[in-house]
Amino acid sequence: MALFPNLSSELKQYLVVTGNYWAFTLSDGALRMLVVLYFHQLGFSPLKIAMLFLFYEVFGVITNLVGGWLGARLGLNTTMNIGLAIQIVALSMLLVPTPFMTVAWVMIAQALSGIAKDLNKMSAKSAIKNLVPANAESVLFKWVAILTGSKNALKGVGFFLGGFLLTALGFHDAVLAMLVGLCVVFLCSLMLLKSTVDAAAAKPRFSEIFSKSQSINTLSAARLFLFGARDVWFVVALPVYLTQTLGWQHWSVGTFFASWVIGYGLIQSLAPIITGATSGDTPTGSSATRWALVLAIITGLITAAVYSDYHTSSILVGGLMLFGAVFAINSSLHSYLIVSYSQAENVSMDVGFYYMANAMGRLIGTVLSGVVFQLFGLAACLLISSVFLCIAALVSLRLDGSEA
Repeated sequence: MALFPNLSSELKQYLVVTGNYWAFTLSDGALRMLVVLYFHQLGFSPLKIAMLFLFYEVFGVITNLVGGWLGARLGLNTTMNIGLAIQIVALSMLLVPTPFMTVAWVMIAQALSGIAKDLNKMSAKSAIKNLVPANAESVLFKWVAILTGSKNALKGVGFFLGGFLLTALGFHDAVLAMLVGLCVVFLCSLMLLKSTVDAAAAKPRFSEIFSKSQSINTLSAARLFLFGARDVWFVVALPVYLTQTLGWQHWSVGTFFASWVIGYGLIQSLAPIITGATSGDTPTGSSATRWALVLAIITGLITAAVYSDYHTSSILVGGLMLFGAVFAINSSLHSYLIVSYSQAENVSMDVGFYYMANAMGRLIGTVLSGVVFQLFGLAACLLISSVFLCIAALVSLRLDGSEA
Protein backbone atom coordinates (compact mmCIF):
# COMPACT_ATOMS: atom_id res chain seq x y z
CA MET A 1 0.00 0.00 0.00
CA ALA A 2 3.02 2.32 0.40
CA LEU A 3 3.27 2.23 -3.41
CA PHE A 4 -0.04 4.15 -3.65
CA PRO A 5 0.33 7.10 -1.25
CA ASN A 6 -2.35 9.21 -2.96
CA LEU A 7 -5.16 6.68 -2.66
CA SER A 8 -7.81 7.11 0.03
CA SER A 9 -7.77 4.69 2.94
CA GLU A 10 -11.14 3.30 1.79
CA LEU A 11 -9.82 2.56 -1.71
CA LYS A 12 -6.67 0.97 -0.29
CA GLN A 13 -8.77 -1.34 1.86
CA TYR A 14 -11.01 -2.11 -1.13
CA LEU A 15 -7.90 -3.19 -3.03
CA VAL A 16 -6.75 -5.41 -0.15
CA VAL A 17 -10.21 -7.00 0.18
CA THR A 18 -10.37 -7.56 -3.58
CA GLY A 19 -6.85 -9.04 -3.74
CA ASN A 20 -7.66 -11.37 -0.85
CA TYR A 21 -10.88 -12.45 -2.57
CA TRP A 22 -9.05 -12.96 -5.88
CA ALA A 23 -6.41 -15.25 -4.39
CA PHE A 24 -8.98 -17.32 -2.54
CA THR A 25 -11.16 -17.66 -5.63
CA LEU A 26 -8.24 -18.83 -7.76
CA SER A 27 -7.54 -21.68 -5.34
CA ASP A 28 -11.24 -22.52 -4.99
CA GLY A 29 -11.81 -22.80 -8.76
CA ALA A 30 -8.67 -24.87 -9.29
CA LEU A 31 -9.57 -27.20 -6.42
CA ARG A 32 -13.10 -27.81 -7.75
CA MET A 33 -11.83 -28.77 -11.21
CA LEU A 34 -9.07 -30.93 -9.71
CA VAL A 35 -11.54 -32.88 -7.58
CA VAL A 36 -14.09 -33.42 -10.39
CA LEU A 37 -11.54 -34.57 -12.97
CA TYR A 38 -9.29 -36.55 -10.61
CA PHE A 39 -12.07 -38.58 -9.05
CA HIS A 40 -13.71 -39.17 -12.42
CA GLN A 41 -10.30 -40.46 -13.51
CA LEU A 42 -10.32 -42.80 -10.51
CA GLY A 43 -13.62 -44.27 -11.72
CA PHE A 44 -16.12 -42.46 -9.48
CA SER A 45 -19.67 -42.27 -10.87
CA PRO A 46 -21.28 -38.84 -11.48
CA LEU A 47 -23.46 -39.34 -8.38
CA LYS A 48 -20.42 -40.10 -6.19
CA ILE A 49 -18.61 -37.04 -7.54
CA ALA A 50 -21.65 -34.92 -6.70
CA MET A 51 -21.63 -36.35 -3.18
CA LEU A 52 -18.03 -35.16 -2.73
CA PHE A 53 -19.39 -31.62 -2.93
CA LEU A 54 -22.44 -32.27 -0.76
CA PHE A 55 -20.84 -31.07 2.49
CA TYR A 56 -19.20 -28.17 0.62
CA GLU A 57 -22.67 -26.84 -0.21
CA VAL A 58 -24.37 -27.87 3.06
CA PHE A 59 -21.78 -26.07 5.16
CA GLY A 60 -21.96 -23.13 2.76
CA VAL A 61 -25.61 -22.76 3.76
CA ILE A 62 -24.76 -22.91 7.48
CA THR A 63 -21.74 -20.62 7.15
CA ASN A 64 -23.65 -17.89 5.35
CA LEU A 65 -26.42 -18.00 7.91
CA VAL A 66 -24.05 -17.82 10.90
CA GLY A 67 -21.16 -16.01 9.20
CA GLY A 68 -23.01 -12.72 8.84
CA TRP A 69 -23.64 -12.71 12.58
CA LEU A 70 -19.97 -13.52 13.25
CA GLY A 71 -18.89 -10.73 10.89
CA ALA A 72 -21.04 -8.22 12.75
CA ARG A 73 -19.60 -9.29 16.11
CA LEU A 74 -15.94 -10.05 15.28
CA GLY A 75 -15.30 -7.76 12.32
CA LEU A 76 -15.24 -8.53 8.61
CA ASN A 77 -11.45 -8.39 8.50
CA THR A 78 -11.34 -11.20 11.07
CA THR A 79 -13.87 -13.44 9.30
CA MET A 80 -12.06 -12.94 5.97
CA ASN A 81 -8.75 -14.09 7.45
CA ILE A 82 -10.42 -17.02 9.21
CA GLY A 83 -11.75 -18.09 5.80
CA LEU A 84 -8.24 -18.12 4.34
CA ALA A 85 -6.90 -20.13 7.28
CA ILE A 86 -9.64 -22.77 6.97
CA GLN A 87 -8.96 -23.15 3.23
CA ILE A 88 -5.31 -23.82 4.04
CA VAL A 89 -6.40 -26.63 6.38
CA ALA A 90 -8.73 -28.05 3.69
CA LEU A 91 -5.93 -28.14 1.12
CA SER A 92 -3.60 -29.79 3.65
CA MET A 93 -6.11 -32.61 4.14
CA LEU A 94 -5.91 -33.49 0.44
CA LEU A 95 -2.16 -34.14 0.63
CA VAL A 96 -2.63 -37.57 2.23
CA PRO A 97 -1.63 -40.66 0.16
CA THR A 98 -4.24 -41.90 -2.34
CA PRO A 99 -5.25 -45.01 -0.30
CA PHE A 100 -6.41 -42.68 2.51
CA MET A 101 -8.38 -40.46 0.11
CA THR A 102 -11.75 -41.97 0.98
CA VAL A 103 -15.07 -40.40 0.05
CA ALA A 104 -15.70 -39.44 3.69
CA TRP A 105 -12.26 -37.80 4.01
CA VAL A 106 -12.70 -35.74 0.84
CA MET A 107 -16.22 -34.74 1.89
CA ILE A 108 -14.83 -33.39 5.20
CA ALA A 109 -12.11 -31.47 3.35
CA GLN A 110 -14.74 -30.07 0.99
CA ALA A 111 -16.90 -29.11 3.98
CA LEU A 112 -14.03 -27.01 5.35
CA SER A 113 -13.49 -25.50 1.91
CA GLY A 114 -17.19 -24.58 1.73
CA ILE A 115 -16.99 -22.87 5.12
CA ALA A 116 -13.87 -21.01 4.04
CA LYS A 117 -15.31 -19.90 0.68
CA ASP A 118 -18.49 -18.45 2.13
CA LEU A 119 -16.77 -16.71 5.04
CA ASN A 120 -14.43 -15.08 2.54
CA LYS A 121 -17.20 -14.12 0.10
CA MET A 122 -19.58 -12.79 2.75
CA SER A 123 -16.78 -10.68 4.23
CA ALA A 124 -15.71 -9.25 0.86
CA LYS A 125 -19.24 -8.40 -0.34
CA SER A 126 -20.27 -6.89 3.01
CA ALA A 127 -17.10 -4.82 3.31
CA ILE A 128 -17.96 -2.78 0.21
CA LYS A 129 -21.11 -1.38 1.86
CA ASN A 130 -18.96 0.09 4.63
CA LEU A 131 -16.32 1.46 2.24
CA VAL A 132 -18.65 3.28 -0.20
CA PRO A 133 -20.17 6.65 0.86
CA ALA A 134 -23.89 6.62 1.69
CA ASN A 135 -26.32 7.31 -1.20
CA ALA A 136 -23.60 6.74 -3.85
CA GLU A 137 -25.63 4.00 -5.56
CA SER A 138 -23.91 4.19 -8.96
CA VAL A 139 -20.49 3.92 -7.26
CA LEU A 140 -21.76 1.00 -5.17
CA PHE A 141 -22.99 -0.85 -8.29
CA LYS A 142 -19.66 -0.23 -10.02
CA TRP A 143 -17.54 -1.47 -7.09
CA VAL A 144 -19.74 -4.54 -6.55
CA ALA A 145 -19.64 -5.34 -10.29
CA ILE A 146 -15.85 -5.03 -10.43
CA LEU A 147 -15.33 -7.19 -7.33
CA THR A 148 -17.79 -9.88 -8.41
CA GLY A 149 -16.80 -9.87 -12.08
CA SER A 150 -13.07 -9.98 -11.49
CA LYS A 151 -13.56 -12.73 -8.92
CA ASN A 152 -15.45 -14.89 -11.37
CA ALA A 153 -12.93 -14.23 -14.15
CA LEU A 154 -10.24 -15.51 -11.79
CA LYS A 155 -12.40 -18.48 -10.88
CA GLY A 156 -12.33 -19.32 -14.59
CA VAL A 157 -8.56 -19.05 -14.55
CA GLY A 158 -8.73 -21.41 -11.56
CA PHE A 159 -10.70 -23.98 -13.60
CA PHE A 160 -8.07 -23.85 -16.32
CA LEU A 161 -5.31 -24.01 -13.70
CA GLY A 162 -6.91 -27.07 -12.08
CA GLY A 163 -7.13 -28.98 -15.38
CA PHE A 164 -3.61 -27.92 -16.39
CA LEU A 165 -2.01 -28.74 -13.03
CA LEU A 166 -3.66 -32.16 -12.93
CA THR A 167 -2.18 -32.94 -16.34
CA ALA A 168 1.26 -31.42 -15.63
CA LEU A 169 1.89 -32.20 -11.95
CA GLY A 170 -0.65 -34.73 -10.80
CA PHE A 171 -3.16 -34.28 -8.00
CA HIS A 172 -0.79 -34.24 -5.00
CA ASP A 173 1.75 -31.72 -6.33
CA ALA A 174 -1.00 -29.48 -7.72
CA VAL A 175 -2.62 -29.24 -4.28
CA LEU A 176 0.78 -28.61 -2.66
CA ALA A 177 1.54 -25.72 -5.05
CA MET A 178 -1.82 -24.09 -4.24
CA LEU A 179 -1.26 -24.56 -0.51
CA VAL A 180 2.09 -22.73 -0.57
CA GLY A 181 0.63 -19.85 -2.59
CA LEU A 182 -2.35 -19.43 -0.26
CA CYS A 183 -0.09 -19.39 2.82
CA VAL A 184 1.76 -16.39 1.36
CA VAL A 185 -1.56 -14.61 0.71
CA PHE A 186 -2.74 -15.33 4.26
CA LEU A 187 0.37 -13.72 5.78
CA CYS A 188 -0.02 -10.64 3.56
CA SER A 189 -3.69 -10.35 4.52
CA LEU A 190 -2.86 -10.44 8.24
CA MET A 191 -0.48 -7.51 7.75
CA LEU A 192 -2.51 -5.35 5.35
CA LEU A 193 -6.20 -5.81 6.21
CA LYS A 194 -7.04 -3.19 8.82
CA SER A 195 -9.91 -2.77 11.25
CA THR A 196 -11.53 -0.20 8.92
CA VAL A 197 -13.68 -3.15 7.89
CA ASP A 198 -14.68 -3.85 11.44
CA ALA A 199 -17.44 -5.14 13.69
CA ALA A 200 -20.79 -3.42 14.15
CA ALA A 201 -21.04 -1.05 17.11
CA ALA A 202 -24.21 -2.76 18.35
CA LYS A 203 -23.59 -6.49 18.76
CA PRO A 204 -26.57 -8.31 17.19
CA ARG A 205 -28.21 -11.27 18.91
CA PHE A 206 -27.98 -14.69 17.28
CA SER A 207 -31.79 -14.73 16.98
CA GLU A 208 -31.51 -11.85 14.49
CA ILE A 209 -29.76 -13.91 11.78
CA PHE A 210 -33.01 -14.37 9.80
CA SER A 211 -33.88 -11.37 7.64
CA LYS A 212 -37.13 -9.52 8.37
CA SER A 213 -36.98 -7.52 5.15
CA GLN A 214 -39.45 -8.48 2.39
CA SER A 215 -37.11 -7.25 -0.34
CA ILE A 216 -34.17 -9.32 0.96
CA ASN A 217 -36.34 -12.40 1.46
CA THR A 218 -37.74 -12.11 -2.07
CA LEU A 219 -34.33 -11.50 -3.64
CA SER A 220 -32.92 -14.45 -1.67
CA ALA A 221 -35.63 -16.78 -2.99
CA ALA A 222 -34.93 -15.66 -6.57
CA ARG A 223 -31.20 -16.19 -6.02
CA LEU A 224 -31.81 -19.75 -4.81
CA PHE A 225 -33.50 -20.75 -8.07
CA LEU A 226 -31.07 -18.73 -10.20
CA PHE A 227 -28.01 -20.57 -8.90
CA GLY A 228 -29.78 -23.90 -8.74
CA ALA A 229 -30.48 -23.43 -12.46
CA ARG A 230 -26.80 -22.99 -13.17
CA ASP A 231 -25.34 -25.74 -11.00
CA VAL A 232 -27.81 -28.43 -12.07
CA TRP A 233 -25.82 -28.76 -15.31
CA PHE A 234 -22.59 -26.97 -14.41
CA VAL A 235 -21.11 -28.85 -11.45
CA VAL A 236 -21.07 -32.52 -12.48
CA ALA A 237 -23.22 -33.11 -15.57
CA LEU A 238 -21.36 -31.00 -18.12
CA PRO A 239 -17.72 -31.85 -17.15
CA VAL A 240 -18.52 -35.57 -17.17
CA TYR A 241 -20.56 -35.28 -20.41
CA LEU A 242 -17.70 -33.50 -22.19
CA THR A 243 -15.22 -36.16 -21.03
CA GLN A 244 -17.40 -39.26 -21.28
CA THR A 245 -19.66 -38.54 -24.28
CA LEU A 246 -17.70 -36.08 -26.41
CA GLY A 247 -14.27 -37.53 -25.52
CA TRP A 248 -12.62 -34.27 -24.45
CA GLN A 249 -9.25 -34.37 -22.65
CA HIS A 250 -8.90 -32.96 -19.11
CA TRP A 251 -7.09 -29.86 -20.28
CA SER A 252 -9.83 -29.24 -22.88
CA VAL A 253 -12.54 -29.46 -20.24
CA GLY A 254 -10.55 -27.13 -17.98
CA THR A 255 -10.06 -24.68 -20.86
CA PHE A 256 -13.78 -24.64 -21.71
CA PHE A 257 -14.82 -23.98 -18.12
CA ALA A 258 -12.07 -21.39 -17.76
CA SER A 259 -13.26 -19.57 -20.88
CA TRP A 260 -16.87 -19.77 -19.68
CA VAL A 261 -16.19 -18.36 -16.23
CA ILE A 262 -13.65 -15.75 -17.41
CA GLY A 263 -16.16 -14.45 -19.97
CA TYR A 264 -18.85 -14.59 -17.28
CA GLY A 265 -16.67 -12.52 -14.95
CA LEU A 266 -15.82 -9.94 -17.62
CA ILE A 267 -19.51 -9.47 -18.47
CA GLN A 268 -20.27 -9.04 -14.76
CA SER A 269 -17.69 -6.27 -14.53
CA LEU A 270 -19.31 -4.57 -17.53
CA ALA A 271 -22.87 -4.98 -16.22
CA PRO A 272 -23.21 -1.29 -15.19
CA ILE A 273 -22.50 -0.31 -18.82
CA ILE A 274 -24.69 -3.04 -20.38
CA THR A 275 -27.68 -2.21 -18.15
CA GLY A 276 -27.29 1.55 -18.57
CA ALA A 277 -26.40 2.16 -14.92
CA THR A 278 -23.45 4.38 -15.91
CA SER A 279 -25.99 6.97 -17.11
CA GLY A 280 -27.47 7.15 -13.63
CA ASP A 281 -30.24 4.52 -13.94
CA THR A 282 -29.40 1.97 -11.25
CA PRO A 283 -31.06 -1.49 -11.39
CA THR A 284 -34.46 -2.20 -9.86
CA GLY A 285 -36.46 -5.34 -9.12
CA SER A 286 -37.99 -5.24 -12.61
CA SER A 287 -34.47 -5.45 -14.07
CA ALA A 288 -33.94 -8.77 -12.26
CA THR A 289 -37.26 -10.09 -13.63
CA ARG A 290 -36.51 -9.14 -17.25
CA TRP A 291 -33.02 -10.63 -17.31
CA ALA A 292 -34.18 -13.87 -15.62
CA LEU A 293 -36.81 -14.29 -18.35
CA VAL A 294 -34.21 -13.77 -21.09
CA LEU A 295 -32.04 -16.45 -19.50
CA ALA A 296 -34.99 -18.86 -19.22
CA ILE A 297 -35.72 -18.50 -22.94
CA ILE A 298 -32.07 -19.15 -23.90
CA THR A 299 -31.90 -22.24 -21.69
CA GLY A 300 -35.17 -23.55 -23.12
CA LEU A 301 -33.80 -23.30 -26.66
CA ILE A 302 -30.58 -25.13 -25.70
CA THR A 303 -32.66 -27.85 -24.03
CA ALA A 304 -34.80 -28.31 -27.15
CA ALA A 305 -31.68 -28.66 -29.33
CA VAL A 306 -30.10 -31.27 -27.03
CA TYR A 307 -33.35 -33.26 -26.73
CA SER A 308 -33.78 -33.32 -30.53
CA ASP A 309 -30.07 -34.12 -31.04
CA TYR A 310 -29.80 -31.17 -33.44
CA HIS A 311 -26.11 -30.18 -33.83
CA THR A 312 -25.79 -31.00 -30.14
CA SER A 313 -22.07 -30.34 -29.70
CA SER A 314 -21.92 -26.91 -31.35
CA ILE A 315 -25.23 -25.64 -29.97
CA LEU A 316 -24.39 -26.90 -26.48
CA VAL A 317 -21.00 -25.16 -26.40
CA GLY A 318 -22.18 -21.95 -28.09
CA GLY A 319 -25.48 -21.86 -26.22
CA LEU A 320 -23.89 -22.30 -22.81
CA MET A 321 -21.43 -19.52 -23.61
CA LEU A 322 -24.43 -17.25 -24.28
CA PHE A 323 -26.03 -18.57 -21.08
CA GLY A 324 -22.89 -17.50 -19.21
CA ALA A 325 -23.05 -13.95 -20.58
CA VAL A 326 -26.71 -13.43 -19.64
CA PHE A 327 -26.29 -15.24 -16.32
CA ALA A 328 -23.45 -12.84 -15.52
CA ILE A 329 -25.77 -9.85 -15.88
CA ASN A 330 -28.37 -11.55 -13.68
CA SER A 331 -25.78 -12.30 -11.02
CA SER A 332 -24.33 -8.79 -11.10
CA LEU A 333 -27.78 -7.20 -10.74
CA HIS A 334 -28.52 -9.46 -7.77
CA SER A 335 -25.15 -8.73 -6.14
CA TYR A 336 -25.82 -5.00 -6.36
CA LEU A 337 -29.44 -5.24 -5.18
CA ILE A 338 -28.60 -7.21 -2.02
CA VAL A 339 -25.95 -4.71 -0.97
CA SER A 340 -28.26 -1.81 -1.84
CA TYR A 341 -31.24 -3.27 0.06
CA SER A 342 -29.11 -4.04 3.16
CA GLN A 343 -28.95 -1.69 6.11
CA ALA A 344 -25.42 -0.40 6.76
CA GLU A 345 -25.50 -1.38 10.44
CA ASN A 346 -26.55 -4.97 9.64
CA VAL A 347 -25.01 -5.43 6.19
CA SER A 348 -23.06 -8.60 7.01
CA MET A 349 -26.18 -10.28 8.43
CA ASP A 350 -28.36 -9.33 5.45
CA VAL A 351 -25.68 -10.38 2.97
CA GLY A 352 -25.04 -13.58 4.94
CA PHE A 353 -28.74 -14.51 4.86
CA TYR A 354 -28.89 -13.82 1.12
CA TYR A 355 -25.84 -15.93 0.35
CA MET A 356 -27.29 -18.67 2.54
CA ALA A 357 -30.07 -18.88 -0.07
CA ASN A 358 -27.40 -18.78 -2.79
CA ALA A 359 -25.63 -21.73 -1.15
CA MET A 360 -28.92 -23.60 -0.80
CA GLY A 361 -29.48 -23.16 -4.53
CA ARG A 362 -25.99 -24.48 -5.24
CA LEU A 363 -26.62 -27.46 -2.93
CA ILE A 364 -29.86 -28.36 -4.69
CA GLY A 365 -28.24 -27.88 -8.10
CA THR A 366 -25.18 -29.95 -7.17
CA VAL A 367 -27.18 -32.94 -5.93
CA LEU A 368 -29.54 -32.81 -8.92
CA SER A 369 -26.56 -32.49 -11.28
CA GLY A 370 -25.25 -35.89 -10.21
CA VAL A 371 -28.57 -37.69 -9.71
CA VAL A 372 -30.44 -36.42 -12.78
CA PHE A 373 -27.45 -36.76 -15.11
CA GLN A 374 -26.79 -40.34 -14.03
CA LEU A 375 -30.45 -41.34 -14.41
CA PHE A 376 -31.69 -39.24 -17.34
CA GLY A 377 -28.75 -37.44 -18.99
CA LEU A 378 -27.71 -33.85 -19.70
CA ALA A 379 -30.91 -32.80 -21.48
CA ALA A 380 -32.95 -33.46 -18.33
CA CYS A 381 -30.53 -31.31 -16.32
CA LEU A 382 -31.05 -28.46 -18.79
CA LEU A 383 -34.83 -28.88 -18.62
CA ILE A 384 -34.75 -28.51 -14.83
CA SER A 385 -32.54 -25.43 -15.30
CA SER A 386 -35.20 -23.87 -17.56
CA VAL A 387 -37.94 -24.50 -14.99
CA PHE A 388 -35.85 -23.02 -12.16
CA LEU A 389 -35.20 -19.86 -14.18
CA CYS A 390 -38.91 -19.39 -14.84
CA ILE A 391 -39.53 -19.66 -11.09
CA ALA A 392 -36.75 -17.11 -10.41
CA ALA A 393 -38.41 -14.66 -12.81
CA LEU A 394 -41.83 -15.14 -11.21
CA VAL A 395 -40.43 -14.65 -7.70
CA SER A 396 -38.60 -11.49 -8.83
CA LEU A 397 -41.94 -9.89 -9.82
CA ARG A 398 -42.51 -9.23 -6.10
CA LEU A 399 -39.43 -7.03 -5.92
CA ASP A 400 -41.18 -4.15 -7.70
CA GLY A 401 -43.46 -3.59 -4.76
CA SER A 402 -40.92 -4.23 -1.98
CA GLU A 403 -38.94 -1.66 -0.09
CA ALA A 404 -35.44 -0.81 -1.20
